[in-house]
Amino acid sequence: MSSRPTIKEVSKIAGVSFKTVSRVLNNEKHVSEATKKRVEEAVAQLNFRPSHAARTLAGRRSFQVALIYDNPSPYYVYHIQAGAQEACARHGYRLLHQPVDMQAKDFVASVMALVDEAHLDGLIISPPVADSIELLEVLDDRNIPYVRIAPGVRREEGRSVGMDDVGAARELTEHLLAKGHKRIAFVRGPENHASSSDRYAGYRAALEAAGVQHDPTLVVQGNYTFASGLEQTDKLLGLKIPPTAIFAGNDEMAAGALAAAHERGVDVPGVLSIAGFDDTDLARAVWPMLTTVHQPVRELAEAAADLLVGGDGGGRHRTLDHRLEKRDSTGPAAR
Repeated sequence: MSSRPTIKEVSKIAGVSFKTVSRVLNNEKHVSEATKKRVEEAVAQLNFRPSHAARTLAGRRSFQVALIYDNPSPYYVYHIQAGAQEACARHGYRLLHQPVDMQAKDFVASVMALVDEAHLDGLIISPPVADSIELLEVLDDRNIPYVRIAPGVRREEGRSVGMDDVGAARELTEHLLAKGHKRIAFVRGPENHASSSDRYAGYRAALEAAGVQHDPTLVVQGNYTFASGLEQTDKLLGLKIPPTAIFAGNDEMAAGALAAAHERGVDVPGVLSIAGFDDTDLARAVWPMLTTVHQPVRELAEAAADLLVGGDGGGRHRTLDHRLEKRDSTGPAAR
């Protein structure tokens, strides 16, 4: 069996020093493109894989970062993980996935224990953890690098990536209004998610601009889960004058809304239009397929990882575009 290729062999084939090979592998600056190309070609020729331990011992970095999340949506978490993983792999970093419970008393301590025990070079923090002031202050005090995804507080501080949730929710609500809907219900997400407040604000702004009076009985509290969407929609459909459209704050609640409508024999979209937010895989797996806002979740996570381990070349804050996906779950108002 052949032995594992070494950095010495890479150095010999590329015609550069060991130190130069190390600088290329570690994505350090001040290496010419020609030299970088020779090293990369030698690495590919030998199928060389640098030792993680050796890289760690060679400098102060561990080449490990962690993604921190507390989110009930498996679809959202999957795409966040996939996007961050792709960027980290591209930069030669290992990504750890760490779910946390923000309600736990030792929440911040557990995150910092992970930082210390794994010798992390930084954190990618997804919502709602991205809005934990206590965690942010500890990270800042200890100078731990981090990038937040879709922060709702201190948005101008540190580094972050996000999208315009307010504008996206307004656009979706305007789509329902354009179809003649006036009684548009809104199922909110958890109160500790900034996205919930932003999407609600967009919904309210669209109603106000259209001259449609806000009806508080049409706003209900969910928690970004299928079960909460089903439960709250059942309540809405039990109103003396039910809504003609429901805008759920995410796709899982919208899927729950669809299930509630089906259970009651309410035709969608003939009698009731239903829309979601995020454009997860679930949005295309239900019937009828959901009208929703495409949030570039995977791209947001990838951009966050790029900011964390790829340097500040792209600035400290990045805003990605959304798009409205019009599908069969919404139609003209029946009344």
